[in-house]
Amino acid sequence: MPAPFDWPSFLPGFSASARRAGFRETVLLETEDGPLTAWEKDGRGPTIYLSAGIHGDEPAGPLAALRLMGEGFFRDSHRWMICPALNPGGLALGTRENRAGVDLNRDYLAKGSPEVAAHAAWLLRNAVPDVFVSFHEDWESEGFYFYEINLGEDMPGRAASLLAAVSGHFQSEPGPEIDGHPIRSPGWIYHPAEADLPDSWPEAIFLAKRGCPLSLTFETPSKQPLEKRIAAHTDGLAALLRHIV
Repeated sequence: MPAPFDWPSFLPGFSASARRAGFRETVLLETEDGPLTAWEKDGRGPTIYLSAGIHGDEPAGPLAALRLMGEGFFRDSHRWMICPALNPGGLALGTRENRAGVDLNRDYLAKGSPEVAAHAAWLLRNAVPDVFVSFHEDWESEGFYFYEINLGEDMPGRAASLLAAVSGHFQSEPGPEIDGHPIRSPGWIYHPAEADLPDSWPEAIFLAKRGCPLSLTFETPSKQPLEKRIAAHTDGLAALLRHIV
């Protein structure tokens, strides 16, 4: 069982593991709680962009990214772009929002916060990734679910494989709707490439508007043990990777 999230030790630990794995760092913004960083590693296959920690009260995502990095998961079969801790202030405080009270995952149209402005500028300097994966948690859910924004080929088998990989940790979130969205099947929201609130773009909508063909947002239930939430993220990403060639 991992210890509770320790923000002061997270960035040094992630940085050390990333450098050992051959990643190069870009500091996007210096904050009072530490740098907002992006990491890249070249590879032969499609580009996968992974983000975590945009909500500071959702520690499983950053810890899953840290675990995968330490285990050598990010091999050169793909090109990797990783932002493991998009909200340093929120992660330091344990709050969803940043220190100024802004929900960063609703700021990708206005780009009014320093964190999102810096992060979006970095994304715009890079080529559009082939796949975007974001690790999140949901304080209201009982099971696992994910959002899919798909501008390309419809692959129900990929979704089934992902949910099967996570099923050892969590059931799929039940019900005909999840977080106000109709489901395609239990645990799977097939979301259009439009924001629920037109002026409040999440990161996934920003990527979709740039033309990213596939975006997946993993949601683990925050009320469940941290170890299970971490494992659901890591196993879900591993299952997805088998379909990205």
